[in-house]
Amino acid sequence: IIVGVPLWWRTTETYRAWLPVSQINELSNLQLQLSAEVEVVFARGTVTPEQQKKVPLTQIQDEEHTVDEDTALRYRYETKYRTATIMEEDALNQPTAAEADLSLHTLSESPCGSLVVYVIPESSSLLPEDMDVYVGQRRTALLRIGAQMRVGKTLDQLLAHLEPRIKQVLQVMSFSHTDISAALSDRVRLSPGNKESIADSMRTFKSSPGYEITFSLLNPDPKSHRLHWDIEGAVQTYIQPLLTKLASVANFSIDSQTLYYAMLGVNPRFDSSLSAYTLHSDSLAHVINPVEARLGSNAASSNPVLNFLLYVPDAHHSPLYIHDRKKQEVPSNAFHSPRWGGIMVYNVNGFYGPEAVFPVDVNINMAKVMGVFLAQLRLLLGVQSSTAPSGFLVAPCGSNGLADWELDRLMWSRSVENVATATTTITSLAQLLEQIGNIVINDNIAEQVSSAVTSLQLAVAELETGNLRFALQYSKEAILASERAFFDPSLLHLLYFPDDQKFAIYIPLFLPMCVPILLSLLKIVSDARQKRREKQAKKD
Repeated sequence: IIVGVPLWWRTTETYRAWLPVSQINELSNLQLQLSAEVEVVFARGTVTPEQQKKVPLTQIQDEEHTVDEDTALRYRYETKYRTATIMEEDALNQPTAAEADLSLHTLSESPCGSLVVYVIPESSSLLPEDMDVYVGQRRTALLRIGAQMRVGKTLDQLLAHLEPRIKQVLQVMSFSHTDISAALSDRVRLSPGNKESIADSMRTFKSSPGYEITFSLLNPDPKSHRLHWDIEGAVQTYIQPLLTKLASVANFSIDSQTLYYAMLGVNPRFDSSLSAYTLHSDSLAHVINPVEARLGSNAASSNPVLNFLLYVPDAHHSPLYIHDRKKQEVPSNAFHSPRWGGIMVYNVNGFYGPEAVFPVDVNINMAKVMGVFLAQLRLLLGVQSSTAPSGFLVAPCGSNGLADWELDRLMWSRSVENVATATTTITSLAQLLEQIGNIVINDNIAEQVSSAVTSLQLAVAELETGNLRFALQYSKEAILASERAFFDPSLLHLLYFPDDQKFAIYIPLFLPMCVPILLSLLKIVSDARQKRREKQAKKD
């Protein structure tokens, strides 16, 4: 008994490595602070010599929002005011705002997550008369001073006049409360009144370390047309620049395929007034399932898959047009499905001449196709340009498919989303391990949990200081470590050692042996008492 009971207890006890429970409990009450640095530069003619004496100066503004009882947000804006240098003045003398934006970018590149707003005089010709703010492709904006703020008023009055417009610039080019709240959807329930943010969050793919992008060409009738598409060259020209710029957000892999005799699964209706076949928006939901069965899947990867399908109708159902809910023709002749991908219908009825020989050779215009797919890819990845206020002129994103400030907006949202998801995962794991005391916690799980907690603390700290690139990196490490710990195979229920199973296994073994042992012990105790009584009787 002396040897067996401790040995039995030691060999059947559940090993539970130490976890930083106190730090996990602190993270469950999420208090996030996002800090953005804004530099406001006054060009010549916007401030008086007296006002110039009071700059440079710095102002800090805090804005707090309580999302729920366990989540709070604080936005800190550090605004630095200064006057333009001689080289910046030369750059602002360019004939157009786009050229000025490029010249300012060559002088100095703003760090990730920061903005520079150049205040230009009312007489400047960089902006059209009906516009007073220009948002460039980089992290630079031009703000024309209003007519009511002519030179002569105090600096405080000038700053008070500029503050609302600068805040609008921040809402467009940096994070906004709507975007950050939507990024917390895994942790908190969104307000029903904010339908736009709910729709955007449901459309966008969840944050992931990697994504698989598949381009598929659907040829339902190879006897009618022989399709040629330069998908490799098109990806390198139109898609790869965007993915290269998004390399800090996630890893991407691209593949393509051609599927023959692949039908949409929905019979289009013939519209005699248009002499064409149409697909109404109500029937688009039934298109995906039949097609998806033919696409296949990459079993070697657990990353989300973005599907982009180019469908070329057969000769008997051509041309084919997609109509919206108002029964109007969709200009792109394409649609996208939230968190799945997009489908474009490419009509080739123009190749079917009276002397056409089937199958007709068709060279697909990849510029037209990739323009549609690029726009859908931006939406599905969460690159959503917010609606600009009146008076704003937003420059196109350029050949990269993504402006620098759009990348910053995405990085802010993904950092917060990763932090929220990782804290939810690691808190749920801690609660599970606390409630079920028989789950084995091996050293690998403890290491992953500690790594996730450390990365979360670093991500929160970097968001607080405004280091966006480091915050995103630490948040990605946190979500990877937390998911590895949560889905560790050793946490499977078959590897548990519950108490009821212990008793069910060991009682049939030990009970037959314990009965004679207990009877012997009782006899020994009885004999000892009998001898004690006899000795006591002799003494008496």
